[in-house]
Amino acid sequence: MRPEILYPLFAPATSLKGVGPKVAPLVEKLAGPLVRDLMFLAPQSLIHRPVVTAETAREGEVQTLHVVIDAHLPPGRGSQPYRIRAFDGTGFLTLAWFKVHGDHLARANPVGAQRAVSGKIERFGGELQMAHPDYLVPMERAEEIPTREAVYPATAGLPPRTVRRLAHEALARAANLPEWQDPAWMAREGFPSWHEALTALHNPSTDADLSPEAPFRRRLAYDELFAHQLAMARRKSVRRSHPAPAIAPSPLAGRVEGDLPFALTGAQQRSLIEVRADLASGERMSRLLQGDVGAGKTVVAMLAMADVAAAGFQSALMAPTEILARQHFETLAAPLKAHGVEVILLTGRDKGAVRAEKLAALADGRAAVAVGTHALFQDEVQFRALALAVIDEQHRFGVNERQRLQEKGRATHLLAMSATPIPRTLELTVYGDLDVSRLDEKPPGRTPVATRAVPMSRLGEIVMRLKQAAAAGAQAFWICPLVAESELSDLAAAEARAADLRQVLGAGVVGLIHGRLAPAEKDAVMAEFAEGRLSVLVATTVVEVGVNVPNATIMVIEQAERFGLAQLHQLRGRVGRSTRESSCVLLYDPPLSKTAEARLDILRRTDDGFLIAEKDLELRGGGDPLGLKQSGFPAYRLADPVAHRDLIAVAADDARLVLARDPDLTSPRGKAIKVLEALFDWRADSGIAEVG
Repeated sequence: MRPEILYPLFAPATSLKGVGPKVAPLVEKLAGPLVRDLMFLAPQSLIHRPVVTAETAREGEVQTLHVVIDAHLPPGRGSQPYRIRAFDGTGFLTLAWFKVHGDHLARANPVGAQRAVSGKIERFGGELQMAHPDYLVPMERAEEIPTREAVYPATAGLPPRTVRRLAHEALARAANLPEWQDPAWMAREGFPSWHEALTALHNPSTDADLSPEAPFRRRLAYDELFAHQLAMARRKSVRRSHPAPAIAPSPLAGRVEGDLPFALTGAQQRSLIEVRADLASGERMSRLLQGDVGAGKTVVAMLAMADVAAAGFQSALMAPTEILARQHFETLAAPLKAHGVEVILLTGRDKGAVRAEKLAALADGRAAVAVGTHALFQDEVQFRALALAVIDEQHRFGVNERQRLQEKGRATHLLAMSATPIPRTLELTVYGDLDVSRLDEKPPGRTPVATRAVPMSRLGEIVMRLKQAAAAGAQAFWICPLVAESELSDLAAAEARAADLRQVLGAGVVGLIHGRLAPAEKDAVMAEFAEGRLSVLVATTVVEVGVNVPNATIMVIEQAERFGLAQLHQLRGRVGRSTRESSCVLLYDPPLSKTAEARLDILRRTDDGFLIAEKDLELRGGGDPLGLKQSGFPAYRLADPVAHRDLIAVAADDARLVLARDPDLTSPRGKAIKVLEALFDWRADSGIAEVG
């Protein structure tokens, strides 16, 4: 139950003046359904309204004048505006309105009346003009016009000034709450109290007050980060309190590893030790195996599965696409089966007797490993003793989907895998409730992919070189941003590019794959490419992750400036997967923006995914770092995960320390922290990717 002191903030937004049935959906769309949501809605800019005269007014700026109404000039024929001419002793100013109905302007502003007027001043026909003034009030109400006005986000039907009024009404309901932050920390950081910080948030006086670095904004950001980290720390604590099957390292896994045609990298060995320590602990594992493209995540998972099989339990590996699931099956099946571990592939395409046999093998334990798609967590799929769930490209699955797979067993261990490197400063934010292992080395023998940026004007040259390479037995990916031509976009279309390349290279050597194809069609095309029957595969970003064709050595990315840096790196990772020299061509449409130029330059200079992630974070700023909105990235209200990333680790440490000292939050500070938890209510509203 929420503390009573917060009840006014958790009232529905309809309790605010003017928020009726028509306005409420707009408020919810903009901020949320509660008064609290408007209170946490920060201004995005600041309007300065200096008082000037007609003589000193500056064109193109918002200003306030004190005037006398001189004349009304109603519109004649056509689309002329309704105009009021005003005079302030130094010159004339014309006020203009379009689509005015009735005589309310004339009645409200008679000739000779003194008025305060504020808005943006332009010059029209050599005269000063203010179209649709923001304020036009009698002089006795001139003080209602602010000299500085915070501008809030708006939506259709809900203008910024209405949002401002609602936000300030919400602020008025905020009580002075007990302090939950450490006083010494606050003094060292120069932080104001929570209520002072919130008041300053809604009353900026300078542009600097809008910066994430303003002390009151950092204070509020820290509150939110601390609440977030506390929620994840408590989830981790609860998870660790659940007993799970204790699984020891096995000779079976040692034999599987011994058969590998390569030695594990140091990063793989380290990660495997961490995974095995979790499995043997008797507590439920929730670990993220984060690795760059080609770093060998699947091998680490396979050896963990061998340990699980040796202990008499089962494992399941779930992939987001059938293509990726089939590739995992091909990687795992032979090495494990050579040592008596049965692996099955289960997808939505399995029907009839074939499907029934696979389900029976899982139910009676004959199959120790299941690889598949969403089909794995369907109700009819039963495991005899599921102990390990491996989720590949975990951000592609929802919380409920992951839980449904884990619930196929009892206290099932979780190993999530991601091929999207994330800077350490953001790991806590995105994966704070998981333990993280990093594969930051690539297997020996992999050659760097030679990367160069080429303008689209040299497209013909690239196509001819591709023709020569294909004739010599090389295989290539050609990536386009769109599937088909569109009147609304000038981006390259995969279908058109495939047709063009077929004319030059031949119809039988160019394949096409995109998200609109049926699964069977995708698989057929991918099989042709993987088996070498196709020389060139034209594709959209459906091949961004997971596709493994070691013989492919050329990657062409058309209109590369339109892709994000992390996405470009993932696409480039489809080549360079063998000892053969590989290349990546970044085709771009000049002129490039500074950001696009920097993005392509970084990609040319390094293939270190973690370094690229750091650079991508710097280039993107706080908008959508690394595209993490698709990766369970929290939708913060006040914190900026880039500008405030120095606070993330501090908040995580503070959360752990608080729970270590006061796990039930019964101390005075602990009770205040419970108010903070309720205030941000991360458990209900965040959308954080909870695990297990």
